[in-house]
Parts: sequence; C-alpha cells; structure tokens
Amino acid sequence: MKIALILIDIQNDYFPGGKNPLHNPEKAAENAKIALKLFREKGLPILHIQHIALQEGAAFFLPGSEGKEIYHDIKPENDEKILTKHYPDSFFQTGLHEILAKTGVKKIVLCGMMSRMCIDATVRSAKNYLYEVLLLSDACATKDLLWENETIIAENVHKTVMASLQGTFAKIIKTNALEDYL
Repeated sequence: MKIALILIDIQNDYFPGGKNPLHNPEKAAENAKIALKLFREKGLPILHIQHIALQEGAAFFLPGSEGKEIYHDIKPENDEKILTKHYPDSFFQTGLHEILAKTGVKKIVLCGMMSRMCIDATVRSAKNYLYEVLLLSDACATKDLLWENETIIAENVHKTVMASLQGTFAKIIKTNALEDYL
C-alpha cells in the first residue's frame, strides 16, 4: 500500500521566540525530523503543510512574517511539496486529497502541530477520505488550555487528543516504531 508523510504546521511561531509557542515543540520537531529522514531515505512521498493566517485579527502565521516559515530542521527539499492552508483541516481547500489520490497513496503518516487543533482536524478528515492513518504521537505538540477558569496542562491535552483518535480514526504510534509500518 502506497504511503506518504504529511508534516503539518511545523512553523517558527510555535517555537520559543515565536508568537504562539507550544509545549516542547523542539522534541516534536526532533521526532518529525527522524520520520522525514526515514521517508527521504526510502524515497517515499513527503508533503509539508504550511498554515498562513488570513483571518482578521490573526496573531501568528501572518503573511510575510518569519513566524509563518517552516522550522529550519524540517525545511522541504527537492520535490517535496508545500501546501498552504488557511483552516485547521489540512484537506480543506488545499488539494491534499487530490494529490494523494493522483499518486495512489492510501496510507498516511501524520505529525506536527497542534495536536488539539490541526492534527485532530486533519486526522478526522483523513478518515472521511478513507485513508489509513498512522499518527506519530511523539512528533506532535500542543499547549495548555484554559477551561472554566482551570488550566489543563499541555501533556493532558495531548494525551486526551491521542486517546480520542486512537482506533476509530488512526493508529497512534511512536516515531521509533515507524519503520515497522513502511
């Protein structure tokens, strides 16, 4: 079964010094880089998703900003495509499904940022398109949430998202197990 790697929103604004830093984005990027290296070595398809915020009042991923740039360790090479998105779902108005379908991809490996937003939306959408999804839990990052005046720490937010996606929407794995699925 043809497989592709999709790296979602691993962009400068999510790292320290950016406009919306996440919890441990460096560790997630380090694992994403391992997956990226593995796909490059095997000559498998790789797609990068880059969010550009066009909504009025957006605070990060702004057009023309350094923050919207793909993180230096994950920069695309050669024929790796960059798809621009403006909404959380990487399939919505990006041509992602059409590209995958045209190349015969039926299985996708996802990683990136944020677990609770764009990763969640993309995994659920991929299920609607009937893709088999492998989600690299340790190559994703998120941030604390505030709910009813209570802070929910990033680790718990991330674990909750992974638990809610496991089984029905994706197979959740660690990066060090990825080669077993290729």
